[in-house]
Amino acid sequence: MPDRTNTTHQPQTPRAKVLSREALLARRSEARAHGASVVHCHGCFDIVHPGHVRHLQDAKRQGDILLVTITGDSHIAKGAGRPLFDQSLRAESLAALACVDWVHICPDATAEQLLSEVQPDVYIKGREYERNNDPRFAAERDAVERHGGRVVFSSGDIVFSSSALIESIHASQSGHDAHDNPARARLRQLHAFHDLSPAAIDALVAQMSGKRAVVFGETIIDTYVACTWPDVAGESPMLSLRPLEETSFDGGAAIIARHLAAMGAHATLVTAIPDNDASNDLMHRLGDAGVEVVRIPCATPIPEKQRYLVGREKVVKIDRVQPIAIDARARAELVSAGIRVAEGADAAIIADFGLGMFSPRTIEDLCATVRPRVRLLAGDVSGRRSSLLSMRKSDWVTPTESELRRAVNDFDSSLPAVAWQVMERTDSRSLVVTLGEDGLILFRRTDSAASTDPWPSRVTSEHIPALSSNPLDPLGSGDAFLAVSTLALAAGAEPIMAAYIGSLASAVEGSMLGNIPVEPRRITSIAHRLHDDHLVVQRTGRVRLVS
Repeated sequence: MPDRTNTTHQPQTPRAKVLSREALLARRSEARAHGASVVHCHGCFDIVHPGHVRHLQDAKRQGDILLVTITGDSHIAKGAGRPLFDQSLRAESLAALACVDWVHICPDATAEQLLSEVQPDVYIKGREYERNNDPRFAAERDAVERHGGRVVFSSGDIVFSSSALIESIHASQSGHDAHDNPARARLRQLHAFHDLSPAAIDALVAQMSGKRAVVFGETIIDTYVACTWPDVAGESPMLSLRPLEETSFDGGAAIIARHLAAMGAHATLVTAIPDNDASNDLMHRLGDAGVEVVRIPCATPIPEKQRYLVGREKVVKIDRVQPIAIDARARAELVSAGIRVAEGADAAIIADFGLGMFSPRTIEDLCATVRPRVRLLAGDVSGRRSSLLSMRKSDWVTPTESELRRAVNDFDSSLPAVAWQVMERTDSRSLVVTLGEDGLILFRRTDSAASTDPWPSRVTSEHIPALSSNPLDPLGSGDAFLAVSTLALAAGAEPIMAAYIGSLASAVEGSMLGNIPVEPRRITSIAHRLHDDHLVVQRTGRVRLVS
């Protein structure tokens, strides 16, 4: 069997991977002579976010050598200021990825001529191109297949690891330039093109105070049970825990309302809870925190989720949850409450945790009722019974990737394609897809949404990396993001700023054990710290990366 590693002369540094046309074709001929298969990906790659990395890692598994070609600056027409990075920087960024073997800057408008010359064994495109009738792609496909190559549409598998990416970049670098930490490089990029300075954050936090916001959703009690070090039970090989103490936190829609109140907003929570002592205690507790509670009657106990901890590690979770049962009269009262409490509010949030307070029809009716009465309508979902597609005409929706894909039952298309499907079906303009340790991607409609162009021109995306690399407790981070980013939008922030300050709130929440309301001083503190941590930028249209 031929040794394909040595004969292809794998470059050792990122810059050595960037090849001229002549060098590329020479390498291709050498690879063919030694039986090494070449996989080819082509695109703009202006901002390499986790979706791109997943695409490239999947492509690398299809053959021996991964070639990535990028469109030259002169042929990128994505609006003013694009590309954000010139072709040399984009090429070097891709070359820094360990999964990429060769990089070439294509001087043509499409990859058709290059494909005819390189004749790759496999040409990788996103799953969305499988039904794409764009003549440019048709010509590229013909160029590949005419020379015996295959066009493969990449999987939309949602599992990927940013940690592995960072480690691979570190391993592939011989120096200490901006690529030594892709999250930091991306933050510098964001700061270069958007005013995310501490002064801007301070001003925005001040503007949030006094806003009026309403939250609709299920209340959950999150209980943490601290235990002694586990043992093995004597009667059978099972885990044995001895509880030491319990601490309960307001969760679900209740913590969203508490975040709003902690940020200085006048918060109202509309939630389905029974008429009992536990509910009365909840209402008094929230009232003391500055949250007004509108109770929708139900007979179901407040759902409780118990997490058993040994030290800081969660070892067991027990859901003491009965589906919330409310009758038709209570559902009508819920919608009526939307008329009464939402009128004139700066923002409304619908948080469907899939526990039964909402049906798809109830959410549709609530959205239709609340939308004309508030300046901003936001929403989020959790759990398999939630109803993302019912949140119509929302301004701001923040699902996880799995929740997004599950809503349209599409686990194969690229993330932008799935985001577009949801935005189209819900008639929403902005969608934030949270990716856990990989941060988030903000999708927005473009002005060409109604044109005949292929779908990729219909959405823009901005990746914000996670602002905490090692959270103590991720529980509630999404709720903190939703509350603070929504309040930021209500205070006049642009979507990218709202997503950024929401990410700051998420990082703050993740640094605390349990559901703790996020306070403004914690957000401004982390904003200042991040800015001082080597985020010096030059806001002149290009990033000045500093070490």
